[in-house]
Amino acid sequence: MGEVYLAQDTKLGRKVALKILPPEFAEDQDRMSRFVREAKSASALNHPNIITIHEINEFDGTHFIATEFIDGKTLNEFAKSNPLNFKATLEIAIQIASALDEAHSAGIVHRDIKPDNVMVRANGLVKILDFGIAKLSEAPKNLGEEDATAIQQPSTSPGMIIGTANYMSPEQAKGKEVDARTDIFSFGILLYEMMAGKLPFVGESVMEMIGAILKDEPKPLDANVPTEITKIISNCLRKDRDERYQTIKDVGNDLKDVKQDLEFQNKLEKTISTEKGEPKTQILSATTANEISPATTNETISSKPKLNKLLAAALAGILAIGGFFGYRNFTTTKQIESIAVMPFENKSSDADTDYLSDGLAESLIYRLSQIPNLKVSPTSSVFRYKGKATDPQAIAKELGVDSVMTGRIVQRGDSLNISVNLVDTRNGKSLWGEQYERKMSELLATQKEIAAEITNNLKLKLSGESEQKLAKRYTNNDEAYQLYLKGRFHFAKRTRDDILKGIDYFQQAIKLDPNFALAFATIAESYNSLGKNADLPPKEVVPQAKAAATRALEIDPALAEAHGALADSLALYDWNWAESEREYATALGLDPNVSYIHLTRGASYFVPTGKRDEAVAELKRAVELEPLSLITNAIFGLSYLYAGQTEKALEQ
Repeated sequence: MGEVYLAQDTKLGRKVALKILPPEFAEDQDRMSRFVREAKSASALNHPNIITIHEINEFDGTHFIATEFIDGKTLNEFAKSNPLNFKATLEIAIQIASALDEAHSAGIVHRDIKPDNVMVRANGLVKILDFGIAKLSEAPKNLGEEDATAIQQPSTSPGMIIGTANYMSPEQAKGKEVDARTDIFSFGILLYEMMAGKLPFVGESVMEMIGAILKDEPKPLDANVPTEITKIISNCLRKDRDERYQTIKDVGNDLKDVKQDLEFQNKLEKTISTEKGEPKTQILSATTANEISPATTNETISSKPKLNKLLAAALAGILAIGGFFGYRNFTTTKQIESIAVMPFENKSSDADTDYLSDGLAESLIYRLSQIPNLKVSPTSSVFRYKGKATDPQAIAKELGVDSVMTGRIVQRGDSLNISVNLVDTRNGKSLWGEQYERKMSELLATQKEIAAEITNNLKLKLSGESEQKLAKRYTNNDEAYQLYLKGRFHFAKRTRDDILKGIDYFQQAIKLDPNFALAFATIAESYNSLGKNADLPPKEVVPQAKAAATRALEIDPALAEAHGALADSLALYDWNWAESEREYATALGLDPNVSYIHLTRGASYFVPTGKRDEAVAELKRAVELEPLSLITNAIFGLSYLYAGQTEKALEQ
């Protein structure tokens, strides 16, 4: 598209880069519009990881863009002189993801993410270049209509392939309409290449390369690449864009979590082993579906195919033998199927931090309860051990579980020290122990990380849906999460004043994060509780419960607690039995193991509609899930009374 010169800005006394479009191309309407589009696309963005555009202008028929001068190397050059370890790779990847998130938020799809368009400065700062083929999916808010039109035109016609063959997404290679998920696929290729030192899809021609992208699966990464990184790359490289990560922000957040996890395991400094060869570069022109002519491509070709086949065969033999003996050695131990997460010991001097120790345990219980086929002792069962010195094996015997996790937490100012220990109580052996030194602002990420570690060390095989539930982010705001924990701490006390105090904390949380659906759902449960207990007139509080539950469902339609709270208020106040039952059915379909939903369904729906046997069965299930909950046991007794079974009621 042009030549780039290092120049001096004489007015401001700084070095700049001048990208000049040669005069012979100035008459080329397509090149000229792409030249202008690059400047306007990039200048619409303001981000430390995106090249800064100073000016676009013309002088004596010469068209140019003046940008910041980046004193660094392209990613390929940087990797050659700076062997990458996991830390360096993740830091680079996180910065690229952050830059793309800024572009996508402005409606701009880059469409040409590759090593040549990523520069790394000596201090490690990453810069994304070349928005020359960027496309607007929507006009950025800070651009006028005329500017937005200039960026969008000329639009790529159907069947037109624009980009670099090695780094194209399947939809891009087919000449289909692209969106932000196209950049996510290209980002996945780039991350794979940084990890493996080679491309995931290879071919000796542009056609073969595109064919590999459309049909082939990436070759497995080296065993030393952490599983979490492999999963992220795999989710980026799904052929169907609907099965990929849907936003680059989610990719960046997961990369940050992995980096944090590897820091604790001291695995970040390990150098990545690569076999990267010199890429063969061809300059190609744009292509269409009818006439495959070249775009730009970097092709990595194996020079020793016979040797590779021999090594692959040898490796397959080793894996087969290892797999056999591994199976013999490791399948003799019965799968762990149940766990009790004990209340964390609060070793802080301030008793007001009990919300942290209780909240962390409750959050872990909540997350682990999302996993099918894992029995998790409920909060009411484990919290009776709070403050008591007990033996994990004795606890396991009383609660009927295979494993017990204990922990302690110390807060000193803004710092947290969290220690955890997971024990297989069948043989008394420790499965895992860890100590975390964190800031209060990292509490949210820490509890998610602990849940993942527990799952990993219990050797649980999770489905894709279970993994999503375990990793689900209910809020990204750590302060909002702490306020939510304080609210849960008071709501659990069930007194009028405590419930009102809890509601206040929940409302503070949603002011910080208006999309915190779980906080809205718990506000709904709190208001319903106040109305039932005659703490406040139902006509004042139940409509507020209904509104909060409705808002929670607008944010997260798959939140079982929100459906349960809405069903409760529909029955309790509106007497809208049909709609209430539909909401209860939806709630229990999403999560059949929430005791409170069974409790309210029995008490608020089955009892007043005269379905007495159904009420007894529903409340019996609630007690099975929360056997030591006083309120659940009490209402279970009432259900027997309403059913005319007075002896059972008295016994209960």
